Amino acid sequence: MRIGVPTEIKKQESRVGLTPESVSELVRAGHHVNVQSGAGLGSGFANEAYTMVGATILPDAAAVFADSELIVKVKEPQPEETARLTSAHTLFTYLHLAPDPVQAKGLMESGCLAIAYETVTDDDGGLPLLRPMSQVAGRMSLQVAAWALMRTKRGRGILLGGVPGVMPSKVVIIGGGVSGTHAAEIAVGMRADVTIFDRNNNRLAELDEQFRGSLKTMYSTAHSLGEAIKDADLVIGAVLIPGASAPKLISREQLKTMKPGAVLVDIAIDQGGCFETSHATTHEDPIYDVDGILHYCVANMPGAVPRTSTYALNNATLPFVLQIANKGAREAINDNPHLAHGLTVDSGKIAHQAVAHDLGEPYVRPEWLTA
Repeated sequence: MRIGVPTEIKKQESRVGLTPESVSELVRAGHHVNVQSGAGLGSGFANEAYTMVGATILPDAAAVFADSELIVKVKEPQPEETARLTSAHTLFTYLHLAPDPVQAKGLMESGCLAIAYETVTDDDGGLPLLRPMSQVAGRMSLQVAAWALMRTKRGRGILLGGVPGVMPSKVVIIGGGVSGTHAAEIAVGMRADVTIFDRNNNRLAELDEQFRGSLKTMYSTAHSLGEAIKDADLVIGAVLIPGASAPKLISREQLKTMKPGAVLVDIAIDQGGCFETSHATTHEDPIYDVDGILHYCVANMPGAVPRTSTYALNNATLPFVLQIANKGAREAINDNPHLAHGLTVDSGKIAHQAVAHDLGEPYVRPEWLTA
């Protein structure tokens, strides 16, 4: 199969779809890999690193799309990229279509087959292609929060862990999944006072055992969460509903009950965000203020650490890329029900039920799909 890796063009996105090591595996399996010139530079991979393992360097995105059947990316395609897609293409990348009708329309009009990283599953019911970026975002959330809490950034002017004789910051984490757990690990490590909310009692029990009393767990209700944020210095939203829009768990009215200069970090912003006042920001201008509460809502948090993120992502995506390349997209999807869960767009129709529901589009199961 002819596989294409274009340069990511979303603002301040420096990750790349395939590392040189991944390209090497694909070439060894008999496939042809086209890499756009400079695609890997943001992650520290020069063109020579790709040519040394057998890739072909093409001058621009137009050439990559024209000469490739499978397009492997990181972020959702931008309008100029969807315009290059055709019915001959399979796209494998993060899509996050539920809150993005413009992208959905572009993909449907292209006629391509699009598989979303974020809804591919595993034997444990997890999301293996979302997990590595959730790990990065969870750990990053405390780095950016510590920065935002400084007075120089209009925060409360406090240290997350306090010092002897001074109380640590109060951190509320909403969601005990992958990103929430990794956020908790860093918050506890920084000696903050951490409470994690979830609606799964079994998960709360696991967290209680995992952290051995170094954080508090709470069953999440509107009332319990509303009370907790009143005293919080930092709230991290880490709630995910696979393929669907994130629920709005903190209203604008509730911001008035919070401490001035408190910080909200919305890890769920790719899926629309879990705070009513959330809207996507960029690494260039990451923070905004609503009623005295700072919001950090960068939609591609892992893009700030592209080398770490690219390697972590490729460790998870490469086995699926190999399956698609070795068998063809449709056969690979039918042979692997976990990959089938990632199928989102096919032949101009939305082929993922949750995404179709949130977009208000009809869900159409492809006739060829047997998985």
